[in-house]
Amino acid sequence: MLEFIGLACISLCPLCIVSFGIIIVTSLIVILADANLMLIVKSKFGKKIECLSDKVVWITGASSGIGEHIAYQLASVGCKLVLSARRKEELERVKQTCLKLGRSHLQDEDVLVLPMDVLDFDYHKIAVQSVLDHLKKIDILVNNAGKSQRAVWSEVQLDVDREIFEINVLGPVSLTQAVLPHMMERKQGHIVVMSSLAGILGVPGSRSYCGSKHAVHGYFDSLRTELGNNIDVTLICPGPVFSNLFQHAATGKQGELLGRDMENSEKRMSTERCAYLSCVAIANRMYEVWVSQNPILFMTYMLIFLPDIGKWLASKIGAKQFLKMREGK
Repeated sequence: MLEFIGLACISLCPLCIVSFGIIIVTSLIVILADANLMLIVKSKFGKKIECLSDKVVWITGASSGIGEHIAYQLASVGCKLVLSARRKEELERVKQTCLKLGRSHLQDEDVLVLPMDVLDFDYHKIAVQSVLDHLKKIDILVNNAGKSQRAVWSEVQLDVDREIFEINVLGPVSLTQAVLPHMMERKQGHIVVMSSLAGILGVPGSRSYCGSKHAVHGYFDSLRTELGNNIDVTLICPGPVFSNLFQHAATGKQGELLGRDMENSEKRMSTERCAYLSCVAIANRMYEVWVSQNPILFMTYMLIFLPDIGKWLASKIGAKQFLKMREGK
């Protein structure tokens, strides 16, 4: 019996060595990468962003930040664009840059500026018809508009929760519902939602934002299962990224804004890199992607794949340190 066990162990050794090697390599990739493994693979060997050329892409929150730079990435490969946000003058600025980047592909009429407040739910169907009248179709809807929030959990007014939920959740849900009949009639389309790693992790210091992004996953994962294979749903989950997010972020009091800029010394991903990886995810019609530098990316892996250890680790790190990591400090 002992000889049999010994022979079995010897025969398993090569498999054990290979498995151990895979674990080590995977761990190193996770530590060194700035996105989840499948997205990194797709960025190297998957479909290129150029495959989206001539697609009509509608981007909300396109006047700044990630939405603005997604527009630039897509314009450079020849996508026709619909740019939406509240500030028309900023959208016009983004449009001019898009036309310069796509000068060999795009004409003025290929980039539609469509000012819109995502909270104006009654306008969403009208907006959809305006896009169809101008560009005839909608291939991809990128629900990027949203609002962040920072405050201690116990000090947040319930009205702040309502405001953030309507902007981050009901806005994308309503606009998607207005676009879906067109996509379903064509039997093709792609719904993209800008979520956050705060929609996966229980991050401290922003209960309204964190809760709203968790809700986004529930709504759009549910939609994906209903739609089947003809219309794809992609959830993009960035970690800390440089943007003007804090200028317009809510606090714990209704009507109050955080109103501060990010510091150049903070450890954050560049807006351009986040936009590029987001477009790779769109081109490859991926289900869900994580876009972040470490240690936030590593924490996400721990909490998803080893939840007990991950939550224990998070508790040992403590809320203050976790918050510093999240804020790029």
